[in-house]
Amino acid sequence: MNLVFAWAGFLGAWLLVAGPLYQGAIELLEADIDRDAIEQTTARLPRPDPPSPWWWLLPPVMYLIRHSRGKAYKRAALARLTPAQREQFASFLNKATGWFTVAVGATLLAIDQTWQVIDRYHWPMWLFWLLIVVMLGSSVLNTAVRMNHSRRETSAAQPAEDSPL
Repeated sequence: MNLVFAWAGFLGAWLLVAGPLYQGAIELLEADIDRDAIEQTTARLPRPDPPSPWWWLLPPVMYLIRHSRGKAYKRAALARLTPAQREQFASFLNKATGWFTVAVGATLLAIDQTWQVIDRYHWPMWLFWLLIVVMLGSSVLNTAVRMNHSRRETSAAQPAEDSPL
């Protein structure tokens, strides 16, 4: 009976990873955002120059340079947006952060449950890492396939522009 519970915990934990990834993708896709206007506004903004590749000799410095330039670009982009667009953008980021946090927490639980199964059967360590990669990949692939299928069904259900209907 312990084996049944170990496998149930394993599968349940990985479903807790796949669920938030899929739900987050749905909610972010349906978010009420004027994507085109935001994209047009920020497209006119010049991208920051990349730091010299020599900074890779000091990775922490490279990180700080890229981070500060990215932050300055984000401030400049937000300054060009209307208050409504800034609110939409902030709402989108908050939702994305929330769902990402839930998915990461579920992934940590799933890693623990995967270890429990590996430990119970005394399987080799490489199988643990393989299971992590396969299950995480399956969770992401599930979301991608379902979103693509949903998009195709939605576009197929809409009548064509040239259709007499």
